[in-house]
Amino acid sequence: MRENQIDVLINEMQKLSAAIERIAGPASAVNDWSQAECFVWAPGNRHLQPVAKPNRVDLALITGVDHVRDILLDNTLRFAEGYPANNVLLWGARGMGKSSLVKAVHARVARETGTSLKLVEVHREDIATLPALMEILKAAPMPVIVFCDDLSFDHDDTSYKSLKAVLDGGVEGRPANVLLYATSNRRHLLPRNMMENEQSTAINPSEAVEEKVSLSDRFGLWLGFYKCSQDDYLAMIDGYARYYDLNVDQETLHADALEWATTRGSRSGRVAWQFIQDLAGRLRRQLDDPA
Repeated sequence: MRENQIDVLINEMQKLSAAIERIAGPASAVNDWSQAECFVWAPGNRHLQPVAKPNRVDLALITGVDHVRDILLDNTLRFAEGYPANNVLLWGARGMGKSSLVKAVHARVARETGTSLKLVEVHREDIATLPALMEILKAAPMPVIVFCDDLSFDHDDTSYKSLKAVLDGGVEGRPANVLLYATSNRRHLLPRNMMENEQSTAINPSEAVEEKVSLSDRFGLWLGFYKCSQDDYLAMIDGYARYYDLNVDQETLHADALEWATTRGSRSGRVAWQFIQDLAGRLRRQLDDPA
C-alpha cells in the first residue's frame, strides 16, 4: 500500500513539473553568432535563427537611387568601424529597392571592412519584443543592424511604443553596438486617421499629433525613394542583363522591358527584376551570381 502511495506521489509530481514547463514556455535557445552573417529574430524562444543563404543582390545592381545609396553606405561604414552613426528610415515608392539596398549595403560593408557586422531581421508583428532582443544584442561582441521591412502601424496598435523606447528613449537607451534600419512606404509610420483620432480626444491636440510624428523623428536619417523614370528603369534592365550575361539585342531588350512595365502599370526596380526573371526563364538561363 505504501509503495502505491509513493508511485501516486511521483506521478503527481511529474504532472506538476510538466504543467510548470508548459506555463514557462520553451527554454531560451543558445545563439551562435558564428553561424551566419544574417539572422531572423524568433521571440518565442529568444532565438536568432541563422540564414545560411540571404536573399540579396549585389550593390552594383541597385541603380537609380545613387544619392541615398551613398548616404546609407557611408552611415553603415562608420557604424561598422566604431564611429557615430544614425538609425535610418528608408521610405517611399514601392519596389524601388529599399530592403534590397539595406541587405546589399550590409554585405558590401561586412566584406570590405572585414568586420563581423551582423544583420538581424525583425518581423513587423514582433516589434513589441524589441526590448527582449536588445537584451541579447547588447552583449554581442560585434556591431549589429536590426532591420524591419515594410514597417507601419495600424489604428489601435500600441507596439510602436516599444520601437520608440528602443530608438532613443528608456533609461538604458539603445545599445552602442546596435543600429535600427527600417523601410516603409510612408514617411510617417502611423496612419493619418490614427493621429487625427488622437487629436480629437486630446486635451492638447497638437501634443497628441507630435507624439505620433515623433516616432519617425527618432530616426536620424530619412532616405526618400521615388518612382523611377523610363531612363532609370532601362538602366536597371541593362545592369541586370550585363551582370547575368543575358545576351539580347539592346533594342529588343528595351522594347520587351517597356512592354512588361506597361502591362504592370508601373516602373520600378522590382518590376525590372521580375522582367529579368521572365527573360532568363525564356532563355533557359539560371540567375546565378557570376563566379
